[in-house]
Amino acid sequence: MTRRDTIRAFLRRAATLGAFIALLWAVQVLNWVTGYGMNLSFGLIPRQIGGLDGVIAMPLLHGSFAHLAANTPPLLVMGGLLVATTTRALLAVNAVVVGLGGALVWLFGSPAIHIGASGLVFGWFGFLVVRGLVDRSLVTLGVAFLVGGLYGAMIWGVLPGQPGVSWEAHLFGALAGAVAAVILRTHVRAPRIGRAAP
Repeated sequence: MTRRDTIRAFLRRAATLGAFIALLWAVQVLNWVTGYGMNLSFGLIPRQIGGLDGVIAMPLLHGSFAHLAANTPPLLVMGGLLVATTTRALLAVNAVVVGLGGALVWLFGSPAIHIGASGLVFGWFGFLVVRGLVDRSLVTLGVAFLVGGLYGAMIWGVLPGQPGVSWEAHLFGALAGAVAAVILRTHVRAPRIGRAAP
């Protein structure tokens, strides 16, 4: 792949991230206009068949504009780091984070309507940090330290007891991201730290 092809691929991934953020805001406007009825219809409700579609829909739904506004900056920062350092495995990473994280919330979450992209945020956090430990390249370790420094304090969000917060989505999102880092190769072409293989 030439340098020009690499730049074009990066720009496509960046455009996809931008489109996803725009979609979140468009869904929020529609949700607000309909009196947040979409949360009841499509939110994740643990152990109810009617709430199973929330495994996919949960990251798209929010309880207020402030809720989405709080999720947008980390989505942009960590999403940007994913776009810059993860190539062919990007779709698979998100499939594991959303699918596994959402499924665990559906199986083990408290009986409530779970909504919000914070599970995705925690999934990306878990992926980026654990990938640095697993891959041990200069790029992935640097990203892991950067993410840990910027957002390490948010790990307290996995603890129960915060009213109105789906700590289960945070916990299982982070676990799903860690699983994705272990099982998926993300094709970061950078020198590894340690002895070269024979």
